[in-house]
Amino acid sequence: MDDLKDLLKNTRQHLMTGVSYMIPFVVSGGVLLALSVLLYGSAAVPPKGTRLNDLFNIGAAGLGLMVPILAGFIAFSMVDRPGIAPGAIGGYLSNQIGAGFLGGIIAGLLAGIVVFYLKKIKVPSIMRSVMPIFVIPLIGTFIIGALMVWVIGTPVAGAMKGMKAWLEGLGTGNLVILGIVLGSMIAFDMGGPVNKVAYGFGAAMVGTINPTTGMASPIALKIMAAIGVAICTPPIGMGVATFLAPKKYSTEEKEAGKAGILMGLIGITEGAIPFAASDPLKVIPSLIVGSASGAVTAMLLGSGNPAPWGGWIVLPVATGKFGYIIATLVGVAVTALMVNILKKPVTEKRNDDHGGGGEEINLDFE
Repeated sequence: MDDLKDLLKNTRQHLMTGVSYMIPFVVSGGVLLALSVLLYGSAAVPPKGTRLNDLFNIGAAGLGLMVPILAGFIAFSMVDRPGIAPGAIGGYLSNQIGAGFLGGIIAGLLAGIVVFYLKKIKVPSIMRSVMPIFVIPLIGTFIIGALMVWVIGTPVAGAMKGMKAWLEGLGTGNLVILGIVLGSMIAFDMGGPVNKVAYGFGAAMVGTINPTTGMASPIALKIMAAIGVAICTPPIGMGVATFLAPKKYSTEEKEAGKAGILMGLIGITEGAIPFAASDPLKVIPSLIVGSASGAVTAMLLGSGNPAPWGGWIVLPVATGKFGYIIATLVGVAVTALMVNILKKPVTEKRNDDHGGGGEEINLDFE
């Protein structure tokens, strides 16, 4: 137990190592994806068979590798190279089962723990050379894969189904409460399963056309406007935060912040994931409060969004454009100010070779 405690007390360092390797994938993939949508000029995926759709797919591939890279290098930080394959494959499976980047963090930490104990097994000297390159990755991958698919996957799927039913049961009686719930869900895991449940709810609402008017109901438009604001608030808010308090962010995070602003404007919430993955206890609550604030403001100002998309790219078709912009600025301001109040200067938590942090999460198992 003492060995496990020593391994996990540097959890912040392990998370930061995973993030440092993940950021290039987020930036390159996210910017290319954003450019494809910007050049297309509409809040939608460019049509198949076009060069812009090819560009979109290239960017999506970068973002698709984000969680596996995060998980693989969290495990790498914990147990060196034998942990990369179990962690990365666990991260990939996290995407497949709909657990998102939070599932990827769990996969990376579990892979590190499993490989840590596999490395302690005594083997004959003839086996020692193949253990780190064959036996340990193989067994570790099987264990982590089994845990992700058979243990974690089923509860995640059940929880998402229940959450969708609960959200539909809220109805539209109190739009302020609904705005808080939807905004919080969108920001919670930034493209993960909780985010997708909220987004799917809003997209389904605007997709329900009134046969008399030929368009979605005003309430449906308000709901999608709230979601559209909540989608762009996390990455823009974190990008603005890096400009307001640069000493609290690494050079990599500052670059990710610039890309995050562009990604947010185009409706890609995943631009905030590097920040959330490196410091979840401070960043995720800030994102939730910011997105909820922006979503409620959009509701109160009467903005409408007929496009199942987020960010400012929907402004040409939005109603109440000024309110939509104001709501976004409110959410961004709340996010940036809150996270910068909570975070410490970066020099207090960067002191290892992998770019991780020295601030530890001390876990007491007694």
